Amino acid sequence: MDWIFRSQLILFDFDGLLVNTEDIHYNAYRLMLERRGFTLPWSFDEYCQAAHYDSTLLRDKIYETFPEIANEDWDIIYAEKRQAYVDLLEQKTVALMPGVETFLNIIAEKDIPRCVVTHSPDDHISRIRKTLPVLETISTWITREDYSEPKPSSECYLTAIERLAPDAKNIIGFEDSPRGLTALMGTPALPVLICKAEYPEIPDFIARGAKRYQTFEEILTE
Repeated sequence: MDWIFRSQLILFDFDGLLVNTEDIHYNAYRLMLERRGFTLPWSFDEYCQAAHYDSTLLRDKIYETFPEIANEDWDIIYAEKRQAYVDLLEQKTVALMPGVETFLNIIAEKDIPRCVVTHSPDDHISRIRKTLPVLETISTWITREDYSEPKPSSECYLTAIERLAPDAKNIIGFEDSPRGLTALMGTPALPVLICKAEYPEIPDFIARGAKRYQTFEEILTE
């Protein structure tokens, strides 16, 4: 882990990287549609293929799958999904992803500056942080309210770097999706993909300088 200990700033995505919330997001879309009288026919993997690439692909796929709502304002539909997500958070216990607790404790002991950069709004983040104390070792959180353009735009990560370490030469960023890694690759950070999914873009990401691990546990064994 020496390459991590040399870092001057570590950037983390949140959902699906630090915490296992992707299935809750998936079920929130299912619940939102059920409340409207529809059944989402996608598997979890099909949902991820839509959600993990582009900021508008999931919206477009839902409109395509359910033409009955294609003329409705996405902001209204998405607000219903957000409420469904909150409802599910109140029913479910959110777990850390494998190896995350140990990894966060180690970099806290090393006192490496660190920051979460997430698409999730602050109210969702606050609910989860209250249930997982190790997340409080991360002092800086860039949430959806802090930037304009969603990933794969690099704006969110550039905002974090400018705020925390504008002159740093050794920055590492961790992501779990092609969409997020694309955002990182537009910054000075070393991009690291942590995922078990075999996205077809992974060889290209690695050829362009990214690292790839399946879990944080794999990093801990180095």
